[in-house]
Amino acid sequence: MKNQGKSTRRRTGGRRRPKRDRRKHELGSGPTETQLGEAKLKTVDVRGTGRKVRAINADTASVATDDGVVAAEIENVVENPSDPNYARRNIITRGAVLETSEGRVRVTSRPGQDGQVNAVLLE
Repeated sequence: MKNQGKSTRRRTGGRRRPKRDRRKHELGSGPTETQLGEAKLKTVDVRGTGRKVRAINADTASVATDDGVVAAEIENVVENPSDPNYARRNIITRGAVLETSEGRVRVTSRPGQDGQVNAVLLE
């Protein structure tokens, strides 16, 4: 187990070693890199009685406009501030700028956590 926020050294200068290894429930999981493609969802059990719906692929986005919410076809990932490679690989994350049938939009939801792509129109 990693010392979270603690120094790895004692006050005397000696090395502080972990008391135990990580438990299975402490591991978490890798990121769900939602890609542009035919819509595909995956349900994942989380700790407790909860569940998460992860979007593996997405092809539509719910775009908030002045008229209301419109379902728009995603055409391309223009840029992704999380990682320049994500834009090249068409990976959708929160903050990504998408080219849609409605125009350019910025993603406001977390598709890998929510299972849907919500976005706002850019002027």
